[in-house]
Amino acid sequence: MTTPTTYDEFKQLAMRLDMSRGKPSPEQLDLSRALLDEAGTTGFLSRDGIDCRNYGHVLGLPEARELGAQLLGVDDAQVVAAGNSSLELMHDALAFAMLHGLPDCAPWCRQGEVAFLCPVPGYDRHFAICEALGIRMIAVPTTQDGPDMDMVEALVKNDASVKGIWCMPLYSNPSGAIWSAETIERLAALPAAANDFRLLWDDAYRFHHLTDTARTTPNIVELCERAGHADRALVFASLSKVTVAGGGIAFLASSARNIGWWQKQMSVRTIGPDKLNQLRHVRYLRDREGLERLMAKHRALLRPKFDAVISTFETLLGDLPDVSWNRPEGGYFISLYVPKGHAKRTVALAAEAGLVLTPAGAAYPYGRDDDDRHLRIAPTFPSLDEVKLAARGIALAVRRALEDTAR
Repeated sequence: MTTPTTYDEFKQLAMRLDMSRGKPSPEQLDLSRALLDEAGTTGFLSRDGIDCRNYGHVLGLPEARELGAQLLGVDDAQVVAAGNSSLELMHDALAFAMLHGLPDCAPWCRQGEVAFLCPVPGYDRHFAICEALGIRMIAVPTTQDGPDMDMVEALVKNDASVKGIWCMPLYSNPSGAIWSAETIERLAALPAAANDFRLLWDDAYRFHHLTDTARTTPNIVELCERAGHADRALVFASLSKVTVAGGGIAFLASSARNIGWWQKQMSVRTIGPDKLNQLRHVRYLRDREGLERLMAKHRALLRPKFDAVISTFETLLGDLPDVSWNRPEGGYFISLYVPKGHAKRTVALAAEAGLVLTPAGAAYPYGRDDDDRHLRIAPTFPSLDEVKLAARGIALAVRRALEDTAR
């Protein structure tokens, strides 16, 4: 195949590739094939003799909770082991707060308008939850150190309708940001007008390193307790991009009081999670060290793809003013910034050439990027050869969008 050097040449390839979501590749999923191959030999009795085929244990299998505690740095009693989706847990946490209220507080739906702070660019599914529940979103600019804390502190201190802030502190989606210790400490300690203010702490990429340096962030549960706000943080994580994307274990970690609240709400919603799945995950991964060994294999598959995108952007976009991108140390995305007013046109041109990207503006509340600059690039799912070609197509679409404006 001849390497395309213009947008028209790329379009002639009639490519058909969807890069709109950050999904693990088939090769990554194959790393945990043993979970499927050995499902019938794992058995159904837990360490303590629990029959995992039956109902019960709303907070999860004890050894699954222990694994979550190892991963999240909290006590076993502060962890819920649930189904496969941490996004589901986040949705339920906000839905429960809206309908029933948080511990010792009235339901949000009876308190008037409810607002949430949304660091941008951010995770579109966080924003979709707020929009679905009628929670007003307030965009907060971010840097690689985290959200503008002066703005956050002013809003939270002075407005009781602000009930929380979305947080993705490590390898943020989509910016790859690693929030600073100072930012995290300020979030734990900040004064809030609402006594039911919460940090929705999405630790989705805690072990998803792209370099040999395993970056970390401070323990938010400990910091909040030390600051006198023990119930403030609700920490979410999952094994979705560790083992099987659609069949991992999701975890919630928080204060003992919040866990009790969660148990009360969930006891109405379910009679217990899939404990068979939890059991086979615990026996497959065993502990944090087992998970880290697996993640090293993921890194070996992913790093060349990210390197390929960045190398292509450097070659084809490096000479353009007002075009920039990040080099993430972990996570699943690259943020590409094009000149103001050109993101939507770039996505449209890519689509015309058979390359589906995340919609421009998706990383902002209500899908509105007022500058029309940001693009979220998801290089994880396609093969390395497809990623190399797609990165070239994206760059050529950017150049064509700028050429169209210049005409």
